[in-house]
Amino acid sequence: MRSLTATMRSAFAEAWSNRSGFWLQVSIMIVNDLVWVVFWVLFFREAGSVRGWDTQQVLMLQAILTTGGGIVLGFFNNARRLGQLAADGALDATLVLPVPTLPHLLVRRVETTNLGDLIFGVALFVIGCDPTWSRIAIYLAGSLISVITLTGFLVAIGSLSFFFGRNEAGELGFHAMVMFAMYPVDVFTGPGRAVLYSVIPAAFIASVPAKLAESFDLGMALGMIGAAVVFATVGYTMFTLGLRRYTSGSAWTRA
Repeated sequence: MRSLTATMRSAFAEAWSNRSGFWLQVSIMIVNDLVWVVFWVLFFREAGSVRGWDTQQVLMLQAILTTGGGIVLGFFNNARRLGQLAADGALDATLVLPVPTLPHLLVRRVETTNLGDLIFGVALFVIGCDPTWSRIAIYLAGSLISVITLTGFLVAIGSLSFFFGRNEAGELGFHAMVMFAMYPVDVFTGPGRAVLYSVIPAAFIASVPAKLAESFDLGMALGMIGAAVVFATVGYTMFTLGLRRYTSGSAWTRA
């Protein structure tokens, strides 16, 4: 744990070394997030509500999404790049270190831009989501579940490179997850909605916690926790199995 903390401090110090650039990148992301929230506010001002969703619920959705996504893509950014690192043979330097491979890879790089998401998410919750003790608890728990689920999903998708060589699955999976998570899950119907609760767990990233903030349901909460456990387990398992192929060298004849 001490080595991982030191690695994270080093990664953040590197990102913080250019302070003017740091705040510029953070500010750009905050403005980007703000524009998206303004769109939703104007949309619901005209529409009123859509399939049970109103402005308050969507603001909570965006707060949880940007907070959880900001943590994952800001502090654990290599979860998104894992497939590229594996395909490029860039794991060798980590394998010789006396540290857990996956945690070390996840915290080794800080992406400054996405820290703007985290700052924006916290500010949006405080300013626009009517914080009460129960809503604070759901916001914190929902953000944590979002971090675990998104990280597990990205690691699982990225680990496909261990088995199939260089591919775009990680990047495509990331964009699919973020794109679908930005919208209330109830606007989707049929098989598409089922996918968002299973193969691409975008519903659990933000929509489900936002719904729980309005009306708590124990079954839904347990399902959200279960999804986080499943995807964290799948991600870790696929990475572990893939790393065995990587160290054996059997998968890299085309790298």
